Amino acid sequence: MDRRSFISASAAATAALVANPGAAARTIAAEAAHSTRFDVLRHRFGLNYTPSHNWWFCWNDWNPDPIKRDLDAIEALGADHLRILLIWPFFQPNPKWVSPAHLDRLDQLVTLMGERHLDALVTVFTGQLSGWYFLPPFHRHSDLFFTDPVTVSAEDLFVGELGRVLARHDNLIGFDMGNEINTCWTAKTAVGDAWMYRMFALMNAALPGRLHVNGVDHEPWFEDTTFSPTALVADQRMPVMHCYPYWTGAVKYGGAMDPPSVKLLAAMAALIRSYGGTQQKPVWAGEFNTCIKELTDEQQAEWLDKAVHAAIAEGVSWFSYWDSHDVDRKFDFNPLEYKLGLLTNDGHVKPAGRVFKQLADSYRGKPVVFPTTALPPPPSQKTADATWRWILDWLGWKGKA
Repeated sequence: MDRRSFISASAAATAALVANPGAAARTIAAEAAHSTRFDVLRHRFGLNYTPSHNWWFCWNDWNPDPIKRDLDAIEALGADHLRILLIWPFFQPNPKWVSPAHLDRLDQLVTLMGERHLDALVTVFTGQLSGWYFLPPFHRHSDLFFTDPVTVSAEDLFVGELGRVLARHDNLIGFDMGNEINTCWTAKTAVGDAWMYRMFALMNAALPGRLHVNGVDHEPWFEDTTFSPTALVADQRMPVMHCYPYWTGAVKYGGAMDPPSVKLLAAMAALIRSYGGTQQKPVWAGEFNTCIKELTDEQQAEWLDKAVHAAIAEGVSWFSYWDSHDVDRKFDFNPLEYKLGLLTNDGHVKPAGRVFKQLADSYRGKPVVFPTTALPPPPSQKTADATWRWILDWLGWKGKA
């Protein structure tokens, strides 16, 4: 199918599914999710969930009814998993106490997701989200997040309590350590790597047999900060990358539809594998979008189509788009946050949502095909400029500089 036909067909496919999802479609989706839950060698498609009603402030103002509507709409888009964000101080306002009410709400959410054949990746230490900071009251200075005994003890308690509540859920993928921890807390890489190694051991003990990850943003892959690329690759069965043309600086090297942007996922997967020395390392696109405010909804859909096809060609395994719903404009956010969803805040499917649906239906459960080309060594210097030179060379791109 050519790309024009692919995009045109997606609108009809989504309309048909929303009008009559059918028991057979739900059964097929459930079977596909079960068979691929931990299979990193088959493609999966999901979203970062943004509640339409009261954003993640809903943890403190709990109402499951709008969440049910959100999840129904997300299921109709063909998603098989969601990344959900815990606001750390809401759940643990004291180093020796985790809120039972919030744990119960998490339990409810994961249950509601399971009823709709959606698996959950639970993001734990969310101290920064969508540009806002959520630091626990017992928080010490930034670098002491990794070493302060009070903070580390609190982290251990939180993971243990989450594991106790989540262990019964078959639709749980595992933990994401945090939402881009390095954007909130930084350290020398030796300190960050030691903390990460210990935290993976703790999470594996709390929830054995699951898939736990560390969803950092692009900076540890591009620069020398907090976690080393070699440890991120070695310590994870499937490293996670967050890919945004705007935030990574890809827009400096070309337009939104030029290779530095539409092939960013593919290029970052190659970069990650260069640190592992193998083309066979599974990679998860844990967050991706453009964050280019000038794009129309139709152009955003075009970028999504091109970016995912390029990433599949480069053997990226799982895809979790940012995000499900546009943020309600009653809240004060970076203006970009109001238009990043596949669904409007009131639940209407946007053009990118229709493309996502067709991508998910076309590729979910299919085997990942890894590249067979020679893998170049990683950048010789850990700076953003050196990393971008590596990426541009890998792309063979000589455009805008």
